[in-house]
Amino acid sequence: MEINKYHFVCRNCGNKIDGFPQWFNEGQKCSACNKNWVDVKYSNDYLKLPDLINNRAGHPDSLFHYFDYLPLVDRNNIITEGEGVIPVDRWKFLEEFAYQYYNLEITVLAYRNDTNPGTGTFKDVAAAVAASVLKENGISDYCVASTGNIANAFAHYLALAGISLSVFIPEDALAANEAGVGCYGQRVFRVKGDYSLAKHLCAEFSKKHKIHMSGGNIDPARVEAKKTQVFEWLRQLGYVPDVYIQALAGGTGPIAIHKGLEDIRHLKLFEKEPRYVLIQASGCNPMTMAWDQAKKEGFSEGWKNRFPILEHPLTRIPTLANGNPQTYPILANLVHSTEGEFLTFNEELHVDVARLVAFETSVRIGPAAAIAVGGFFEALKTNTLRDGERVMINIGEGMHRAPELLDKMRYTTQNVATIEECLPSNRNDYRHQLYASFTP
Repeated sequence: MEINKYHFVCRNCGNKIDGFPQWFNEGQKCSACNKNWVDVKYSNDYLKLPDLINNRAGHPDSLFHYFDYLPLVDRNNIITEGEGVIPVDRWKFLEEFAYQYYNLEITVLAYRNDTNPGTGTFKDVAAAVAASVLKENGISDYCVASTGNIANAFAHYLALAGISLSVFIPEDALAANEAGVGCYGQRVFRVKGDYSLAKHLCAEFSKKHKIHMSGGNIDPARVEAKKTQVFEWLRQLGYVPDVYIQALAGGTGPIAIHKGLEDIRHLKLFEKEPRYVLIQASGCNPMTMAWDQAKKEGFSEGWKNRFPILEHPLTRIPTLANGNPQTYPILANLVHSTEGEFLTFNEELHVDVARLVAFETSVRIGPAAAIAVGGFFEALKTNTLRDGERVMINIGEGMHRAPELLDKMRYTTQNVATIEECLPSNRNDYRHQLYASFTP
């Protein structure tokens, strides 16, 4: 085992931490300043990465293809089902729409996290690395607060590792998410309140029972796992996209992308960091509200630390219901520095988006993914996208994560009683109907 493979550096004070063993022993905080945001540094300095992304080190079968740049020492501790090596599709129907209605020649790519073999979400890579890290460090009990998808992914992968998990979900969490956790024998606490209360009770539970708790959106296991999407873009495409679009609750994705790019900047494998265009559902959009206010005020001093807290947000997309966006200062800095945007998409249209994507691609996306694709239309409407850009949309989940959405997808049914009422049809006749909500 390579004992000195990696270490942590505190983002606040620069204190060096000897990786996860010390991190867990000291309560997942820096012993020098008590902060909980660290960078993971690797002794190899990414020198093997060019071979990995050019397949000279073999074809990848999971994100652990990048084992040398994950905070794990012993390969025997890997918990995986082949997640992280997922396709990047080109969605030409969105390119054609952008050209026809906005005269933009752009490339539109879809990062298909719905094809992850664990739970079919963007959270699978994070859960796989977290389960592996916990196994390596002898941790048998863990807890996490979640609006849904991270809970399911952690429940799945920690069960594979033989680790007991307690999950705190808000009262409006989808029944499918609750069942998805409990079916693995993992404990579910459905709190009588919103996500903020779920996080609070989880923290109190962790303290009372001395059980380690997920560090949230800046947890080093989650960040390091999700940064591997950068390596996959370079491997599959040969470049980093100009724009990255993601539906937003907490925002580990952009944080991880930035971390991955900063780590390999010295290798000169990419031209520039993407512009982050982050999308919130209209029923819970505190980050967009904060951003819009900051723009009105000319990004005055202290703007990154000013954001509203929404108590009990009412939204049709429970997996994105985070009314207390503690990561906003981090994300606001990334969006501002890359000339990106926070946008709100009307969540009333998420079923329309899902229908359109299924019609054009035969891909059935989940509610949060529909908000991301809807954000693409919103980005066109607000002149956020630029001619010639290569746009990556993170498809964060498939429809099986929210079976109630499938029930809402019906639009071609005709109730009949006689054969005379049954007339042949052409599926293309539905096209105008499906695009109506997005056509300017």
